[in-house]
Formats: sequence, C-alpha cells, structure tokens
Amino acid sequence: MKKKHAEHENSGYGVYVVTWLALLILTAITVTVSGMNLGKVSVLTALAIATIKGSVVLAFFMHLKYEKPMFTVMFYIVLMTLAVFIGLTFFDILFR
Repeated sequence: MKKKHAEHENSGYGVYVVTWLALLILTAITVTVSGMNLGKVSVLTALAIATIKGSVVLAFFMHLKYEKPMFTVMFYIVLMTLAVFIGLTFFDILFR
C-alpha cells in the first residue's frame, strides 16, 4: 500500500527574506502611525496593519499559501468565527 505524502513547493531563502522585510516595513508603519493623532481611526488603522502582518505570517511562515484551497477556506472560516465572537463580546460590553 502506497502512502502519498503532501509535497510543498520548496521556497528558497529569498521568499523568507522578502517576507521578513515586508514585516519590518509594516512594523515601521505601525510605529509611525502610532505617533500620529488620527482620532477614532487610529485603532482601526492599527488593527488593519496587524491583520496584514498576520496574513503574511500565515501565508508564508506557516505555509498556508501552499495548502489545498479547501483547507485554507476552512482555516479562514474558523478565524472569522472567532473574530465574530470576540466582536460580539466587545459589542456587549459597550452597551452595559
């Protein structure tokens, strides 16, 4: 009986270096934006940048980019469900 092993594309060091540089740039943007007075938009901006950074880490360092599409969709459905529950919790706290 033959077992099939999942084969991932062998991404070289260049992909990791570019990913690392992108994360460094996004971190610099986060630090820069935190010093600005954006009012009510500052939290939303910080969350958007953190979401982009998390997506980059998921895609390249956790190899989600190379997984089957069904696994990727299921993973994002779980993340969105978690985000909805956390959002509903904060929404409840606002109106107490």
